[in-house]
Amino acid sequence: MTPRVITFHYTMTAEDGQEIYSSVGSEPLAILEGQGQVIPGLEPVLAEMGEGEKRRVVVPSEEGFGEYHDDWVIQVTREQLPQGELNIGDMFQAADDAPVMVITEIDGDTVVMDGNHPLAGQDLTFDVEVIGFREATPEEIVHGHAHGEGGHHH
Repeated sequence: MTPRVITFHYTMTAEDGQEIYSSVGSEPLAILEGQGQVIPGLEPVLAEMGEGEKRRVVVPSEEGFGEYHDDWVIQVTREQLPQGELNIGDMFQAADDAPVMVITEIDGDTVVMDGNHPLAGQDLTFDVEVIGFREATPEEIVHGHAHGEGGHHH
């Protein structure tokens, strides 16, 4: 079966009720089915929804941005990082396949870095509205993403 392009709007809310992101009022998102372009807990729900349908989905952390790992928080010394000014929120990656580490604390020569996604360990709520479905084009299938409105632009 040809994969479909699913076009939808969504609003993502954290466990504390804070809105993290909403596409409402801007372009909807377009994803190519089966490419892992949205968190694992969301795609199967979108695939079974009907055009124009709205649904609230609670995605547990393990199907979202993953569990929170305490051992992904490390302390390094200032000398272990590239020269230059350091700020909380700066991101570093030791190698292409290494996790992205974010500076969360700076105390003198000690720098605390966290490799967890900022939303790791949180159950997230998605209010989704499916705008439409269409068959993916051969080019989209080869490229692995949707083109055109809401998709990937070249």
